Amino acid sequence: MTAAGVKVYVSTHVRSYTEGRSEIEAAGRTLSELMADLERRYPGLRFRVIDEQDRIRPHMNFFVGGQLVRDLAHPIAPGEDVHILGALSGG
Repeated sequence: MTAAGVKVYVSTHVRSYTEGRSEIEAAGRTLSELMADLERRYPGLRFRVIDEQDRIRPHMNFFVGGQLVRDLAHPIAPGEDVHILGALSGG
């Protein structure tokens, strides 16, 4: 794994797992590798956004380089930003 320096922005939904940080760094060539790196440093984060079938939870959204991504195999280019956002609901 060599894609160091990827900035990851997290919504308030999961900041309790990132020590309250809204911006963190991680490494990974794919979204799956990135999440594995984040899980090593922030235990419990992955389970909040990825389900038991290894799929992105329906209420979570990943944006890689500004593009909505629903596939954990999606590649991440070095220096590309990743946003992890929880869907808002209400009425």
